[in-house]
Amino acid sequence: MAGAIASRMSFSSLKRKQPKTFTVRIVTMDAEMEFSCEVKWKGKDLFDLVCRTLGLRETWFFGLQYTIKDTVAWLKMDKKVLDHDVPTEEPVTFHFLAKFYPENAEEELVQEITQHLFFLQVKKQILDEKIYCPPEASVLLASYAVQAKYGDYDPNVHKRGFLAQEELLPKRVINLYQMTPEMWEERITAWYAEHRGRARDEAEMEYLKIAQDLEMYGVNYFAIRNKKGTELLLGVDALGLHIYDPDNRLTPKISFPWNEIRNISYSDKEFTIKPLDKKIDVFKFNSSKLRVNKLILQLCIGNHDLFMRRRKADSLEVQQMKAQAREEKARKQMERQRLAREKQMREEAERTRDELERRLMQLKEEATMANEALMRSEETADLLAEKAQITEEEAKLLAQKAAEAEQEMQRIKATAIRTEEEKRLMEQKVLEAEMLALKMAEESERRAKEADQLKQDLQEARESERRAKQKLLEITSKSSYTPMNSSTTALPTDLPSFNLISESLSFDFKDTDMKRLSMEIEKEKVEYMEKSKHLQEQLNELKTEIEALKLKERETALDILHNENTSRGNSKHNTIKKLTLQSTQSRVAFFEEL
Repeated sequence: MAGAIASRMSFSSLKRKQPKTFTVRIVTMDAEMEFSCEVKWKGKDLFDLVCRTLGLRETWFFGLQYTIKDTVAWLKMDKKVLDHDVPTEEPVTFHFLAKFYPENAEEELVQEITQHLFFLQVKKQILDEKIYCPPEASVLLASYAVQAKYGDYDPNVHKRGFLAQEELLPKRVINLYQMTPEMWEERITAWYAEHRGRARDEAEMEYLKIAQDLEMYGVNYFAIRNKKGTELLLGVDALGLHIYDPDNRLTPKISFPWNEIRNISYSDKEFTIKPLDKKIDVFKFNSSKLRVNKLILQLCIGNHDLFMRRRKADSLEVQQMKAQAREEKARKQMERQRLAREKQMREEAERTRDELERRLMQLKEEATMANEALMRSEETADLLAEKAQITEEEAKLLAQKAAEAEQEMQRIKATAIRTEEEKRLMEQKVLEAEMLALKMAEESERRAKEADQLKQDLQEARESERRAKQKLLEITSKSSYTPMNSSTTALPTDLPSFNLISESLSFDFKDTDMKRLSMEIEKEKVEYMEKSKHLQEQLNELKTEIEALKLKERETALDILHNENTSRGNSKHNTIKKLTLQSTQSRVAFFEEL
């Protein structure tokens, strides 16, 4: 009895100790995951679990986003997950996205997974037209996206129409020109072919380096009003706060870098910005909702922290990550160079093999022709020998007949002819016999000459047969030759399998290796500068080429604004630089008077 009661109590306590859970679905840019979370978990617990699952260490750029009442919100790290205004239906869905953007993607994004997630997010924003991208830059970005997905261009594999199902250009760009999908694919492929040799991570980084110079990259826009009630747009990004005209999201009217801002706060719908210079008055604006103010504050605090962090020495964790990334990059570069050399050697060996096979086929054809010529020579020689033998026998027979005729003539001469008639007849017969003998002699001589000529022909035929046999021997000796002893064109015995696994995955970076790597990096810098100049020329060339196909009536307001900025020589960075040349006080006053 006591044992049963104890077991029931133990079971009840165990049942009470089991934590309550709920299901969460996490949607990344290229995958979906589901987790079972405890009710008591805070936002940081769930966020850390997602980052560990992805293998992500650069967590400060990302967050878990959800939507509530048509407004975007981010999961707070220090607040319980279920205390947020999230839907009660399971699974509770969050989107794992980049919340803050780097100023310089190449310098700040260390991990390959971080670069990949940013690439996917920025690419989607450009295709969804949340980031404005001019047509010529859209084609260039599309070519890098294709390189990242398909690898090096191969005309035998990537044939016409291979991009037909890919979404690579914003619909705005496609509608702006009288160009067929085939014409767009042709121009994208032309640039894609020039990216040969770039790995996926390199192509994605090139994409981000171009995209980060677009005016709307990394900017979060919010509708606000100043004290006068003027409707404006507030832009929050990695560089600071920017004020825009609602009809122009490309060019800010005023900018306040983060290093000029001391404090940011809000009360209800009113937002207050305190400049670093305490002598300058604060400036305020109003947003439409309290929830929007909370989001603005979150973005301001996060971007300000990252802005200041970039201008300090890297933390030990970041230093270690960058060192590991440099070593990994160097290892990959050396591995790619090794693979490139092996590929080149393989291609050369295959070319040599193909040349040898072609030469062997040619030699076989020559041998076949020589055999046929030899057979014909042998047949001709046999025929000539047979004909010579027949002619020789005919000559002997004629000589024998001539001798018999001579004997007959002598016999007739010796015969006594008593009568004159007999004598005349005999003389006539003698004359005929002499004429016959003369003809027989001439025929015999002619046959003898013909026999000599046939013998000469037979000799020439046998000489031709001897030469044909000699050529056949030469061809046979050539076909048995193989270049495997040559070290420069040696074809690996394991060529069909082409083993890519190296004997050791450890790399010893010696001083000579590092010096060579440094020289290669310097060479790459020079090549990059030259390529950038060439790239700009190509962009201008493409713009000029497709300008004639543009449908002016389909230009959007952003297209017109971008063209105006380009004609004035304005870009994202020099515009902000010009704006910040003015004093903070004059900018605050200008904002108040808008």
